[in-house]
Amino acid sequence: MNLPYTFVIQPFNDESGFYYTGKVLELDGCLTDGETKEEVLENLREAMEGWIETKLANGFPIPEPFIGEKYSGKFVVRLPKTLHAKLAIEAAREGVSLNQYALYKLSG
Repeated sequence: MNLPYTFVIQPFNDESGFYYTGKVLELDGCLTDGETKEEVLENLREAMEGWIETKLANGFPIPEPFIGEKYSGKFVVRLPKTLHAKLAIEAAREGVSLNQYALYKLSG
């Protein structure tokens, strides 16, 4: 529980009002929400505890926290020529590089 897991907290404003959501990147499906960032952080700690207890009780491994030094920020991906062309055209329409456009599409 005290390992340096990656918490992501984001504000949302939709038909139900303004609130925050939070998730633990390394623990797939470990997420919660709350009215304040502080509440989300507290809820995330509780969600982590339940998530880890459930995984251990069922014999599943618990992922280790991401260590930033392992990642260079670069990876190579192969894709069909038609998809490459489509993405390049869309990037040109937006006036950005293919790399910037791919990053935009992946982060959405």
